[in-house]
Amino acid sequence: MIAWSLGEIAGIVDGVVHDAPDTIVVDGPAFHDTRFPERGGLFAAFAGEHVDGHDYAAGVVEAGAAAVLASRPVGVPAVVVADVRTALQLLAAELLRRLRALGPICVVAITGSQGKTSVKDLLARVLDTEAPTVATAGSFNNELGLPLTVLRADKSTRFLVLEMGARGIGHLRELCAIAPPDVSVVLNVGSAHLGEFGSRENIALAKGELVEALSETGVAVLNVDDPRVAAMRSRTAAHVIGFTTAAVVKVSRMAEAVSGSAKLCR
Repeated sequence: MIAWSLGEIAGIVDGVVHDAPDTIVVDGPAFHDTRFPERGGLFAAFAGEHVDGHDYAAGVVEAGAAAVLASRPVGVPAVVVADVRTALQLLAAELLRRLRALGPICVVAITGSQGKTSVKDLLARVLDTEAPTVATAGSFNNELGLPLTVLRADKSTRFLVLEMGARGIGHLRELCAIAPPDVSVVLNVGSAHLGEFGSRENIALAKGELVEALSETGVAVLNVDDPRVAAMRSRTAAHVIGFTTAAVVKVSRMAEAVSGSAKLCR
């Protein structure tokens, strides 16, 4: 994350600074797990059903965090907002906008019913040999995990590899509003979460939102062995690259195509 004062953060997320001067600087990543505090970072305090992150705010600041993003004052430096998750998303979107203004950064977004995490890890390894790369940790691919990943990027980051998951139609559209992709990768349309979506057609509709989010200068990388994925080429004006091969080498060939596309990003 680039260095921001609490006053700047409050302005971005429509929050109010509490228990600290506006000039305190956050120059570490955002995080939400109290077991792994980030020195100089911003702790996002969520109130869960059984655990309230606000109760741990003082401890994480004592452990080195610069401040807390909270929904109520916590007695230590904090930006208090109406909704922590929304504020985190706003902050991530603004960080990415500023990084794009500072220099080239390529956002590679990956979705699919199966294989997202493996492909994301493979691509991150390939791209990191070319330039500094930040990628989703584990399968942290939802409306909380994605902004936390984006907020790990800094001025040196060249590639941002984001796994994106969906539990319904419209979810990927929301994630892409936070981090508009330059390269969108759709692996497959399977039956995972069929009960939530109702049909594979609805799953395809949802996954295709990743392709629709591309600008004309973007690149869609599609598995043309899957007819529902191949049909997504009609949902974008971006350049389309198809991959197809035997399952045993599919991932490596696809990685080759994506890494080549990512290197063309501005």
